[in-house]
Parts: sequence; C-alpha cells; structure tokens
Amino acid sequence: MSKMRLILVDDHAVLRAGLRMLLDSQPDMRVIGQAADGEEALRICRELRPDVVLMDISLPGLSGIEVTKALRRECPQIRILVLTMHDDEAYFKQVLQAGGSGYVLKRAADTELLSAIRAVHRGEVFLYPSMAKLLVEELLQAKPPAPVGGAREASTSLSGREKEVLRLIALGHTNQEIADALYLSVKTVETHKARIMTKLGTRSRSELVRYAMQHKLV
Repeated sequence: MSKMRLILVDDHAVLRAGLRMLLDSQPDMRVIGQAADGEEALRICRELRPDVVLMDISLPGLSGIEVTKALRRECPQIRILVLTMHDDEAYFKQVLQAGGSGYVLKRAADTELLSAIRAVHRGEVFLYPSMAKLLVEELLQAKPPAPVGGAREASTSLSGREKEVLRLIALGHTNQEIADALYLSVKTVETHKARIMTKLGTRSRSELVRYAMQHKLV
C-alpha cells in the first residue's frame, strides 16, 4: 500500500518527536520531513512535495498562516492540516481563508488526529467539532442570497438519499461516518457526493455546506 507522505511543522521538538512516533506507526503514513520555523517549512515542502503538512500556527519567522498561503500558491496539490492550541474563531477563519484543509486542536485524541489526516488526504475538509459548530451557526445567521441560475430546480432534482448525504456533509461528517449512519459503503457515499456536486454545479465541500444552509437542508 502506498503510504501518504507527511511533513511536521512545529517549533517544539518534543511534540514533533511524539507525533512522528504516532504517525510512523500507522500502516498508511510516513513522516518524510520536519521543520521548526516557517522558512524551513517552505523550503522542505518545495523540495519534498509531501501529500499532507501538519502545520502549527505560531512559528518563528513566517507564521503558519503565511506558510499556508504560500504553499497554496506554489504547491496547490499539498493538503495542509493546521494543528494548533488556539481554539479561536479569528485563527480558524484565517486558516480557511489561507487555504487550509483542516483545523484540529492539539488537545484532540490521537484517533481524531489520524482521522483528520486521512480525511484531508482524501481531499475532504476536516474541522474540529467546536469549529464546525461555529461555522454552521454563522451560516445559519447569514441571510441567504437569492438562488442563481437553476439552483432551485437543482435542489428539487436531488433524490431523498442524496439530500440525506448532503445534510450529513453539511454537518461536518466524514464519508466513513456518513456510510455508518446510512448503512452504506464509503464508495457509495462518494458516488452520491459526486452526483450531488454534478447536479448542483459545486466544486468543493464548503460550497455544498453553503448550499445546504441556503436551502434549509440542515
């Protein structure tokens, strides 16, 4: 099995060592590099082109936000999962705006971190539960714009099962969690998701979340 290639970016050597032990023990993961500051992170990522970067926000020199922005411009195929101690709305929004694929707190359980890494590697967005709740509340409070083009018609064209899948996506569930909840295979969930995105003309998970909120599917 091809292992996902990871880079750890954190200025605490002890934390990096602990993370490396955890990740290298997984059958599908391999740590290929580490960095203690923003400049070093950019250099290593440019050179090694990892699949996923675990990025702290508070770094010497360039911040994790600045590194994330640079990597999104230069290496858009690299997925960036922010691992931080900051349970803070402002940081969370900055990460999303910078192009981060996930936001996990350092106090999260090992299993949650591993799930987040795998989700981000699959191209999904992973949000720590408190952050996902914040996003949902903010979207619910926002005034939805008028539907564009065939949006209203597209909504009615979704099957009952597709609407169920879309609702669970909007609530922040992973493909595996949706499969478990609906007694489906992960592959079937992915097929439903692809069909939903085709019908709605969306290209990302965030667009699906926004659509579900606007059309009161959650």
